[in-house]
Amino acid sequence: MKDSCEIYCYDEPKVHKVQHALERQNMESMAKLFKALADETRLKIVFALCEEDELCVCDVANITKSSLATTSHHLRTLKQLGLANYRKEGKMVFYTLKDAHIRQLVQIASAHSKE
Repeated sequence: MKDSCEIYCYDEPKVHKVQHALERQNMESMAKLFKALADETRLKIVFALCEEDELCVCDVANITKSSLATTSHHLRTLKQLGLANYRKEGKMVFYTLKDAHIRQLVQIASAHSKE
């Protein structure tokens, strides 16, 4: 059984509807989001921030079993991509997720992976 059409034809109204929907989206931004979450360490960090609303860099490093330098790099990347916020308190830096949408994505991915 072939996994592609054996003749070329398409549903023009459906194609135009989806093309217009695509034009209204920022696919580059969405791709960056998924690219950020595609890295296992960054996904662990985001998951950790779903479990605890706020974590310091040292906590995250211990949770992910990574060095402080590696953890800081990944957290900085998440911040630059608009997925995390940070605040400094004295010599400590704390991170949180930017919004509930990121938490929802991770929860959906977690549920899906258990199916």
